[in-house]
Amino acid sequence: MSAISASLADSATMLRRNFRHTVRNPLTLINAILVPIFMMFLMVYVFGDAFSVGVNYADYATPGLIMTTICYGISPTAIAVNSDMTTGFINRLRVMHVSRAAVLNAHVIATMLRTLVAIALIIGVALLMGFRPSASFTEWLGVIGIVALTVVAIGWLTVAFGLAAKSPESAGIAAVPLMLLPFLSSAFVPADKMGPGARQFAEYQPFTSIIETLRGLLTGAPSAGSAITAIAWCVGLALIGYLWARATFTKRA
Repeated sequence: MSAISASLADSATMLRRNFRHTVRNPLTLINAILVPIFMMFLMVYVFGDAFSVGVNYADYATPGLIMTTICYGISPTAIAVNSDMTTGFINRLRVMHVSRAAVLNAHVIATMLRTLVAIALIIGVALLMGFRPSASFTEWLGVIGIVALTVVAIGWLTVAFGLAAKSPESAGIAAVPLMLLPFLSSAFVPADKMGPGARQFAEYQPFTSIIETLRGLLTGAPSAGSAITAIAWCVGLALIGYLWARATFTKRA
């Protein structure tokens, strides 16, 4: 068996392990779903009429809630990665013919699959609340691609946070800035309606371009400029997270 085949087999084994942990502790998935659903009810039914966005507010807010769902699902990943490191699980793999890097790969893949399930449920709830996308089949494929790329990028950053933290508790706290960042973007109100300082930050932070790309695709009016910017941000963040995670992993494992 080649080194690549062995690494893939080990990643599959670690992925099954992560799924067992999720089944035993479904609260991680429930939290990632319930919080965005609550926010959707809050934003659409409580605050929606207060915002002038020029379109149906459910259509406007759903891309931002997709991003919020991604970010609210990362804290369990950071905690799980840190637990593997601090409880000695990684060290035990030293005496076994197992690719230790497979542990990190499995965490990123598990995060993606868990997040995709949560997003599918969120979109289902959004449809019940008035969300009416006009995307074509090709544009839906673009939505899936952008979401997957975003989860990979944020997933590797989260893994890096988990490896760098000293304890599972601090790992969970380290993921909080990413969870809050969508609120300082165009997720719920246009950036040009924000005050000075907040407006500039929202316009140039990575999540705004990703959300605007999703919004354009879902409404059938994609923008090549925002899509290129979103992809560039995702690739850059994924590369930073991956290199940081591998360097920390090599140092500590």
